[in-house]
Amino acid sequence: MIALIDYGMGNLRSVEKALEEAGARVRRVDSAAGLTRARAIVLPGVGAYGDAVSELRRRGLHASVRDAVRSGTPYLGLCLGLQLLFESSEESPGVRGLGLLKGRVVRFRGRLKVPHMGWNDIQRSGRPKLLSGIKDGTYYYFVHSYYAVPEDPGCLAATTFYGTRICAAVESGSIWATQFHPEKSQSQGLRLLRNFVRTVS
Repeated sequence: MIALIDYGMGNLRSVEKALEEAGARVRRVDSAAGLTRARAIVLPGVGAYGDAVSELRRRGLHASVRDAVRSGTPYLGLCLGLQLLFESSEESPGVRGLGLLKGRVVRFRGRLKVPHMGWNDIQRSGRPKLLSGIKDGTYYYFVHSYYAVPEDPGCLAATTFYGTRICAAVESGSIWATQFHPEKSQSQGLRLLRNFVRTVS
């Protein structure tokens, strides 16, 4: 069973449908108790970093998700679910994220149109399992105003270019996450989700 975290922020139904199409058995989880038998955790998200942390804490999910992932439960973060992996965000000064990866989340600089919205191609970094069979130059759908800056570049799984080259995906041990939305990225998004489902099955 893959636990799809429901903390009141995110397009849960479209993520749920995409995971099911990728072969997963999905259960929505809105409390720590729901994680006890989860084979993997998926944390989607659309919204503000600080609001997301507050909701996760209110539902007892902040510590329980962090502890489960630290104990080896595979994690897939989508969009805000990637940003929450890191320690802090310029969007919400003073708010602590999950802290599972060292680094911070910053806002796009300069005269770029924000939010960054639309299709961008990615370039893989290394040989990430999550992107197995997915070629450099594959396009995915992005909607975001902030992006992660990992302290350890070794966790980068893919980058994309928007004014500067930025983190598009991370992979570290049993942690995977994408800044883009695979559930909105048609066949290539489904291919990525199948990679995740196969890995955790």
